[in-house]
Amino acid sequence: MVAYIGIHEKGELSLLDLLKSVKGKSDFHKAGALATFIGVVRGETLDGETVKKLELEAYEKRANEVLGNICRELGEREGVVDVQIHHFVGEFGVGEDLVYVVVAGAHRQNVFPVLEEAVERYKKEATIFKKEYVIDKIGVTKSYWVSKREAEETRRKPRDSLAS
Repeated sequence: MVAYIGIHEKGELSLLDLLKSVKGKSDFHKAGALATFIGVVRGETLDGETVKKLELEAYEKRANEVLGNICRELGEREGVVDVQIHHFVGEFGVGEDLVYVVVAGAHRQNVFPVLEEAVERYKKEATIFKKEYVIDKIGVTKSYWVSKREAEETRRKPRDSLAS
């Protein structure tokens, strides 16, 4: 059985182990659908830069609390049997798994909306920090914390739109 929902070191949990754990729960007999989201390291940024690797860190106590609360809240929805979010921390190469979100429910109509909400919520609410190492268009390697870069891009957009 999977010990807990939340933050795990890279390699600590496999998708197969997670699915066995979900299927091994006492009320899994109520499930007719199982939906899974696997977040992986994308090899290119939205700006077309090549991603070399990601480094993920978390304020684990708070992140575990938030992820647990999301799973409990969504697990109370009608027709939902189980919701689990497992996010990894460490250093990751392109294509490696970063997060598993699993929802079991009575029917597919029960699981897909909950899966989507679980993904959107953990991305907004959990205290997980991502540092991206990229090679820009002219071949220079640089790194930045993604939230910082996203904030800078958001601040630039209004000025850019005023210039047009």
